[in-house]
Amino acid sequence: MVHYGHSNQLRQARAMGDYLIVGVHTDEEISKHKGPPVFTQEERYRMVQAIKWVDEVVPAAPYVTTLETLDKYSCDFCVHGNDITLTVDGRDTYEEVKQAGRYRECKRTQGVSTTDLVGRMLLVTKAHHSSQEMSSEYREYADSFGKCPGGRNPWTGVSQFLQTSQKIIQFASGKEPQPGETVIYVTGAFDLFHIGHVDFLEKVHGLAERPYVIAGLHFDQEVNHYKGKNYPIMNLHERTLSVLACRYVSEVVIGAPYAVTAELLDHFKVDLVCHGKTEIVPDKDGSDPYQEPKRRGIFRQIDSGNDLTTDLIVQRIIKNRLEYEARNQKKEAKELAFLEARRRQEVWPQKEDNCDF
Repeated sequence: MVHYGHSNQLRQARAMGDYLIVGVHTDEEISKHKGPPVFTQEERYRMVQAIKWVDEVVPAAPYVTTLETLDKYSCDFCVHGNDITLTVDGRDTYEEVKQAGRYRECKRTQGVSTTDLVGRMLLVTKAHHSSQEMSSEYREYADSFGKCPGGRNPWTGVSQFLQTSQKIIQFASGKEPQPGETVIYVTGAFDLFHIGHVDFLEKVHGLAERPYVIAGLHFDQEVNHYKGKNYPIMNLHERTLSVLACRYVSEVVIGAPYAVTAELLDHFKVDLVCHGKTEIVPDKDGSDPYQEPKRRGIFRQIDSGNDLTTDLIVQRIIKNRLEYEARNQKKEAKELAFLEARRRQEVWPQKEDNCDF
């Protein structure tokens, strides 16, 4: 997947240099070394390019990073996180560049992983919502999801994401609308931020010469009201970072009202309100949540040209449930074997971040 944990790694990496090139693996490489990818390679190439700290994307990057690859793209060094990534046969994928002194490390984002997100999709519970206590059922499932018999390693597993004001500041642009900019407002769940969202926001961004796009994110309980089941898969704090990392978004309203009100439009001096081709669910009183911008003549419906939805992503996961559970067991088994081998040598490994896009 591509999630805000990856975005945070790229933010840190970009701060270490002047130009960030991101290599993204093919579906074939990921399937060989880890298991079935959730997003296709084409989706991942474009998702990574939409992250605002990325200058360039290299498609079909080799799974093992070599000096030859760094030299080919004129890179001084490569950056990875502080937990481990291994090949199918259990080798450190960064061994060569580490030995050459062309490796740097950044902090892994606690509380988010593909493992956890897949687990939330498979277990129909609301325990991950921002106002919910983690149930014993979810805690037990989260702790055991895809776990290898024989123990737990420090990297494959589930932990809780704790939002901080500092993290929001790091992701936010900090820029207010400037004179001459067109303020465009969009609102929704933006759950499991995916290429359908990116295509929509890119189209919205292209509506003006100098756009300032504000994304309003609904509270978890609001999203659950109109989506049902255990939606949203990502809670409000996580969705905030996912959207802030997108290069087409300037600002995020955290916990926006479901109905786009006159007060909101006036407060942000909104010039245009956009919605995609998805169904507009009436407000709790049966009214159109977009009636005010429509009354003002500033509402526009945008066709992103992409039919991917959060529901379809969840369906992909459910369809491949056994494969994903086997993926996590296999991944943890490799990591435990690697740790045990290092213990025998009485040398602890440098931790690396498994940020395979």
